[in-house]
Amino acid sequence: MSTPHANIFLVGLMGSGKTTIGRALAKRLHMQFVDADHEIESRTGASITLIFEIEGEASFRQREADVIRDLTQQQGMVLATGGGAILSEESRRYLRERGTVVYLRASVSSLVQRTSHDRNRPLLQTTDPRARIETLMQERAPLYEEVAHITVETGRPNVQTVVQHILSQLEQSGWPVTAAVSTNPL
Repeated sequence: MSTPHANIFLVGLMGSGKTTIGRALAKRLHMQFVDADHEIESRTGASITLIFEIEGEASFRQREADVIRDLTQQQGMVLATGGGAILSEESRRYLRERGTVVYLRASVSSLVQRTSHDRNRPLLQTTDPRARIETLMQERAPLYEEVAHITVETGRPNVQTVVQHILSQLEQSGWPVTAAVSTNPL
């Protein structure tokens, strides 16, 4: 596998660990870390929750697609995408063509546990967050799988273990990991 622009793009449902694992992975690879949701908030001056409330999900998804288009043109980054970034066909194409996509997959139970106290997730502000996560997984899992070059389970392992597994997978796929990896663990 080639390493276009030497980017790593993390995809997965909310709570799968994209931001936490992305930061740790970027540190190990001496790469820049960017969180797409934080970039949207920076560009708009508004929280994701507020954008959803005022403009609705469709408008947020367009903003998200614009950010993915812009960020994937850069080089040398680990990008944590929003959970719904793969809903845009154009974004899926950019992600797939402009870097190595890692799907961070977790069980519904893990996702519910990790997101249960987070009020900053507009799609989970419902009476049954578990059912919502199950629905999102059914809708999005095929798209995550379609775009991913590598799939990694994030259920039980700690961050260091997941990062090491990603590094091993990257190396197997042709990434020059050994030259880039910091000798210092997380």
